Amino acid sequence: MAYPQAPWILNGYALLTGHSIEIQRVRHLIPKELEIITVLPGKTLGGVYLSYYGQGSELEYSELIVVPAVVGYQGKVGGWVSHIYVDNPESVAGGREIWGLPKEIAEFTWEKGEQITVRQGERTLCTLNYQKPLFAWPQWFGASSFSAKNTNLLCFSAEMESRLGLVGSKLEVPAESPFAEIGLGQPFLTIRAEQMSLRVRAPEVVGQREVEYTYSEVG
Repeated sequence: MAYPQAPWILNGYALLTGHSIEIQRVRHLIPKELEIITVLPGKTLGGVYLSYYGQGSELEYSELIVVPAVVGYQGKVGGWVSHIYVDNPESVAGGREIWGLPKEIAEFTWEKGEQITVRQGERTLCTLNYQKPLFAWPQWFGASSFSAKNTNLLCFSAEMESRLGLVGSKLEVPAESPFAEIGLGQPFLTIRAEQMSLRVRAPEVVGQREVEYTYSEVG
């Protein structure tokens, strides 16, 4: 299937939640070569990223990314993506072939700008209810993520320009959701990004895994 080559420029809006995660619950989701960064005794940082990329993007689609931990490898620090869902087959193909991300197809419902529900068939993956921000400010920031393709460990960066606002939110992850085991709980922080322009760069190979990575490990 045809898909754009990296970097991908994506324009739209997003919500990002921050969570305190028990390391022992997510260690098995992450390659053993990666060090899980500890922020409190037995805890790391995780998050959920929900976005819609519209007009002016390389591809138009919605996306759900689940990050169970912040990890480090050879001086690099970034998030590990354990689960990722989109509603565009071209995005699935590009995500898997370029970045080694375990993208799957899902359905996204954006209701009244205050609720997002993500489903696969009759199974609900998660629902996020959120409030509108009281104020927003322009911000630029960059971040890195890790992934794996075959035996290669990959790292890639992304830069975002957006107007950011703090919002209240409630995240619901049903027991049947594939990432319920992470134990996300309720976010301690939720940010809404509006007028967002995101640039996701091509990955670089930073190391090797002892065993080949397969998508079934995170599904």
